[in-house]
Amino acid sequence: MMNIQYSKMDFKKTGMIAVVAFVWIVVISCLVARDAYSDEPLRDKTLVAWASPANLSQRGGSILTINDNSDRFDGIVLGEIAEARWMAGSDLFRRTVRDQNEYPLETVKQGPLVQIAIAYRGNEISLYRDGKLYETHAVPEAQEFHADSLVLIGPRHRSVVEYFEGEVEDARIYDRALTQEQIASLRPNDIGPWKPWAWWSFEDSQAGEQTGRIRFTQLQGGAFVKNGRLVLNGSTAAMVASRSQSQIASEPSELAFHLMHPGGPSLPGDPNAAFYLDGKYHLHYILQHPFGANRQNSFSFIHMTSSDMLHWNWEPTKLQPSFTGHGMFSGTGFLTKEGMPAAIYHGQASGRNQIAIAKDRQLQEWNKPFAIEVKNRDGSEAQINHWDPDCFLIGDTYYAISGGENPPLMKSQDLKSWTLVGDFMAHQSPDVTIGEDVSCPNFFKLGDKWMLLCISHPLGCRYYLGDWDADREQFIPTHHGRMNSRREDQPVWGLFQRTDVFAPESVLTPDGRRVMWAWLTSVGTNNNVLNKTIQSLPRELHLPSDGVLRIRPLKELESLRFDKTQKENFVLDQPVRGHGDRVPPVATPSLQSLIDIPSEASEIRLVIPHEEVHRKLFGLVLFSDGKGGGLPIVFRPETGTVRVGNAEIDFSVKDLAEGEDLEIRVFIDKYLVEVFVGDRAATVTSWINNDASSRKLDGFTVGAPTRIRSLESWKLQSTTEGFHRAQQQLNWKPQTE
Repeated sequence: MMNIQYSKMDFKKTGMIAVVAFVWIVVISCLVARDAYSDEPLRDKTLVAWASPANLSQRGGSILTINDNSDRFDGIVLGEIAEARWMAGSDLFRRTVRDQNEYPLETVKQGPLVQIAIAYRGNEISLYRDGKLYETHAVPEAQEFHADSLVLIGPRHRSVVEYFEGEVEDARIYDRALTQEQIASLRPNDIGPWKPWAWWSFEDSQAGEQTGRIRFTQLQGGAFVKNGRLVLNGSTAAMVASRSQSQIASEPSELAFHLMHPGGPSLPGDPNAAFYLDGKYHLHYILQHPFGANRQNSFSFIHMTSSDMLHWNWEPTKLQPSFTGHGMFSGTGFLTKEGMPAAIYHGQASGRNQIAIAKDRQLQEWNKPFAIEVKNRDGSEAQINHWDPDCFLIGDTYYAISGGENPPLMKSQDLKSWTLVGDFMAHQSPDVTIGEDVSCPNFFKLGDKWMLLCISHPLGCRYYLGDWDADREQFIPTHHGRMNSRREDQPVWGLFQRTDVFAPESVLTPDGRRVMWAWLTSVGTNNNVLNKTIQSLPRELHLPSDGVLRIRPLKELESLRFDKTQKENFVLDQPVRGHGDRVPPVATPSLQSLIDIPSEASEIRLVIPHEEVHRKLFGLVLFSDGKGGGLPIVFRPETGTVRVGNAEIDFSVKDLAEGEDLEIRVFIDKYLVEVFVGDRAATVTSWINNDASSRKLDGFTVGAPTRIRSLESWKLQSTTEGFHRAQQQLNWKPQTE
């Protein structure tokens, strides 16, 4: 054994070293732990980002923001107050200088990078551009941000509609106020001597945070990483990050199989100018956007193509004010005698309806539009209302109508010389209220009748069926119907107040089906889809020999089905019998479980034998929680209606033909639900419910059992490939000047 002797001094020195080492271990451990997990709020801080704006006319987007769980934020914002000027953005401008006229104009765009940094030191805020002082100012009170705050790139804070358009190479936050010299020494993609509190270098496709402090990062709205840069479209694209996943809301607006605009909020969203040409469907819709030196709102027709009316590609926008010389309000598409596609529409602020004829059948090039000038038979100028028009061929004569309470009819042989004929309709239907207009009109043959598909602005999508009197050159309506039903929370009248489906457009398929779309506006509480430019599911319109309009979901929707489940010949055998019981019931056994809703994108189809529905009060509850909560679908023989949510749609089972079973089809697309009943009625509603345990379908019946012949459900494939490409490629964006 080795004999080792220690002196007292050796023990003292060794003990001292051990103590010092232990202290340093503890300190370093604490620092590491604090760096990784600290909940200390950010007081002094520095925001730094290297970015390349796509243009310098954008207003109010951010290249880096920190946002607390409320509405307080600090961010590097471009052009919110003054165009092409950087600013220290903040909630209600509490830490922002309002007078920015003397700020230098930004000049960098479309590729080259500019470094912008904001240092927050006590009550002083200093903004630097490429390491040089841009501006500095004092604030009454600094803002603290806790460790679970959101970090955003794109929007300046979490509840705005203004987004940055361009690329971000590197973004970082420091938990101290860096000096001007320190900021000037920083380089993108190089961590440098001062470790950031959070850092995104965009070297991986998921835009992960580099220090490990912020675990969750999500790219939303078409944001993507390319060549080491975060690419943002200026409309929807954002990077959202937080240490807490619960702070990152999913993208609630994106749907799985409904058609919607890829560029964020917009109003209006009227579908327009639909064609089937050489194996391809074409559809346009209106997009509002700034135009001209004064950036006043104008309107373009966004162009899409599809082979099946479900999977859409966005094409370059051709019909826009930079080409037409005016904005574009609603109209329709038609084919000329020569077979060329043409669009008739109202020219914003032109005082006239306009016609544009395409140069090719791919709609890649158009001839300049020309105004419709209408003459009386004696050659004098006709005094008519120029508003939403439609144009159609009967024989070898072009006819056109112009919107209003009493649409005028005009005719032409060459689309250039127009003569006023008179009133389009021989009389008005008695259930049309005085003050309703005919707008967004679309006139076509359906079965052995003619249909005028249109809106009134206060009451939404509606239609007339009738006959064309060739001798009088006039439409003789025989029936009027509506495609909207009032909900309990809606007034009886008013634009975007009770117009769930609005501004229809239709196309004739090569196999003879008439398919329509409608812009969804007041669906749900607080019109929560109004600005999203969402179109209804494509609906097929049929008119059989009984003269009753049939409305069916597009046949091609069946191609999206997968993972089928099926139940056959089962009975709702626990009927509600008590006269005082609530319907729908609020508990078992009367509320009977049927199936789990397959997914957030799904279809459910039920078939109930004809003999089972006579005088029967029964129904379903979607998203049922088993306690009375959910979305009811109730068949009401006492009113001849079906209640969907709190809306009542006109449908009575007594109208089914002898031996005709009742078919119910329900389409669920995240927060939108469309219900088709007996091929005679359809409605759409919105439903927001994040409770996964309530994704159930229950059923009930009153007074007697009800047998269900079959219940089928499918998951539905997403159709958003083109939507996501459009969010990234932006080829659809109109010119702004």
